[in-house]
Amino acid sequence: METDIRFTHKALVEKCKSGHSSSQYELYELYVDAMYNIGRRMLNSKEDAEDIVQESFVSAFKNLNSFNYESTFGAWLKRIVINKSINHLKKKQLPVVPMEVHEFHLSEDSPEEKVDAMDIKKVKVGIGLLPPGYKQIINLYLIEGYDHIEIGEVLGISTSTSKSQYHRAKKKLVEIINAL
Repeated sequence: METDIRFTHKALVEKCKSGHSSSQYELYELYVDAMYNIGRRMLNSKEDAEDIVQESFVSAFKNLNSFNYESTFGAWLKRIVINKSINHLKKKQLPVVPMEVHEFHLSEDSPEEKVDAMDIKKVKVGIGLLPPGYKQIINLYLIEGYDHIEIGEVLGISTSTSKSQYHRAKKKLVEIINAL
């Protein structure tokens, strides 16, 4: 019998909906580390990530009745963390996506720079050295698995801008890694 992944931890979620605080704590323990890692990648600050994760859990538990198993609880919570992280960056007036005076669009079949057998530590350091907007696009696309349509919706930009910013970010990341 095949189990639908969307219903992972359904019993815990349902107990939380009924007001069982111990079930909330169990869900929190199951997801806090993963959500912290997302916040940390997005915000690049331990303290900000901790605050956002706490706010996200409070918001999730407060709005749990709106969770209807269209996705997994983890995916739903991840979206909350990412949205709160983006809002936090906007409040701090950090650029979400750096915009240039002239936009150019790269075709999907543009030649890619190849990087052979890169050390994962260099990649992590390289991502950490990217400008905030580029880092955000790289994290959303490569790490979190969002597509360009979703990134556009989350950041309030067009799909083509998401694609062009991703290509620029990727090119910059390769430059940084090659310089390490």
